[in-house]
Amino acid sequence: MLISGELARYLAEISQQTGRQLGLLINRKGVVEYVIAGDAKKIIIPELERMRSGPGRLRGLRFVHTHLNGEGLTHDDLTDLALLRLDLIAAVEARLEGAGKLHIAHLLPDNTEGKTWEILPPIWLQQLDLNFLDLVNSLEEELADRITVKEVDRSRERAILVSVYTGPKYRAEDSMEELKELVRSSGATILDIVFQHRPQIHPRYLMGKGKLEEFIIRCMQLGADVIIFDQNLTPVQEKTISENIEVKIVDRTQLILDIFAQRAQSQDGKIQVELAQLKYLLPRLATKNTAMSRLTGGIGARGPGETKLEINRRRLNDRITTLEKKIDELSKSRAQQRAKRKAAGLPIISIIGYTNAGKSTLLNSLTESEVVTRDQLFATLDPTSRRLRFPEEREVIITDTVGFIKDLPPDLIAAFRPTLEELKEANLLLLIVDISNPRWEDHIQSVNQILTGLTLDHIPQLLVFNKQDKVSPELTANVCRQYQGISISALQQETLPTLVEAVKDKIWGGKDNGSLSD
Repeated sequence: MLISGELARYLAEISQQTGRQLGLLINRKGVVEYVIAGDAKKIIIPELERMRSGPGRLRGLRFVHTHLNGEGLTHDDLTDLALLRLDLIAAVEARLEGAGKLHIAHLLPDNTEGKTWEILPPIWLQQLDLNFLDLVNSLEEELADRITVKEVDRSRERAILVSVYTGPKYRAEDSMEELKELVRSSGATILDIVFQHRPQIHPRYLMGKGKLEEFIIRCMQLGADVIIFDQNLTPVQEKTISENIEVKIVDRTQLILDIFAQRAQSQDGKIQVELAQLKYLLPRLATKNTAMSRLTGGIGARGPGETKLEINRRRLNDRITTLEKKIDELSKSRAQQRAKRKAAGLPIISIIGYTNAGKSTLLNSLTESEVVTRDQLFATLDPTSRRLRFPEEREVIITDTVGFIKDLPPDLIAAFRPTLEELKEANLLLLIVDISNPRWEDHIQSVNQILTGLTLDHIPQLLVFNKQDKVSPELTANVCRQYQGISISALQQETLPTLVEAVKDKIWGGKDNGSLSD
């Protein structure tokens, strides 16, 4: 049963005598695990052990407490029910003459009416005929069934995406489209997308506290494994949200770092990713508690830094110092390689652009290489250089680089300094733009902002609009005319001679006819 009549009456009697709300947290075996005393108006449930945290699982505890003024379940009661995923919450009216009516509520699975909980009609203790265990088991089965129906691949993490924005909604929607691509590139499944507009970002909760409560309930109903924010969370925001929700919290920076961790293949790339991960973690060591304990795999916990997520600050600083020394060594090694290339007198062309713009595909087409290409963000992480020979026996070094993205984490830029230093020696930057992407203008702006931040904006640049086969010829012509660029399709060799001529003109100032050869 929910609670024996004798125990409920005793609880009500003590509550009346002390003038305090009293509560019991009872497990499914009927054992009282916590006894809690509040004041006359409220009662606070302490931090509970994080158990039974699987999708569709409730806490395994029911909370029975007293109310002194004969009121029903309050908003705070229902919030506790939802945020703590309690099996059930009940309030006993503590009257002068003894225990009064019992007010009961339980959570609901995802439903078309959008209801979060079910509040049962008040009932006298002697009339209570509720098979508590049957109710809870049935509820958990329904929660699990609803989650199973939504699952496509249980081996993939299930994510809810969140955007809290202060500006125009269309900008938030554009940014969310990019976040969706990032999430898919990370290998997760998207369950739901949540937007909230605010006059200003909440310094502790990011979103409003009430909205956070609704959102936490939504996560429970859908069985989410991870919540991914389109914004970068401050350490305080991450701590506060983590204290209120029992699934993993990941922000935009951490998601990008995770993708880089998956893509890094060379020793250089792995060192750079680990350094960025640890620098991201360092300011959060003082505030991470439960969030740290949940980073046991998946998004935000992959790569070389995975085993170092719970080391102390001193060891973390020591590791960062060690990695930075290795980065400096990489810089010296790359500088020597650049000096040799410079001594050979070969011009250097660097292919740059927004992630997934088609840079690696273009390198393959120009040099008949087999650099791995995928239709996903950050498919290329480690830079690749090839020789490109022109018919008149002229040669250049052409290099594919990591893709850029808006709000690229500063620590990631710093960690990839040796790689990005390659761009400093370039005689020409080929800025590749996916003209079929509706946000291509923003992409150009983001890339140029990063170049300016790296003091690379002085290097000559050729704007190349890729994937012309996916848009109308009229659009392509207008855009090329407006931006003084050229258009190609990296997959279509017949479109590349125009690019070759433009490159020759930029580097040597000539326009000799010809085509590329081996």
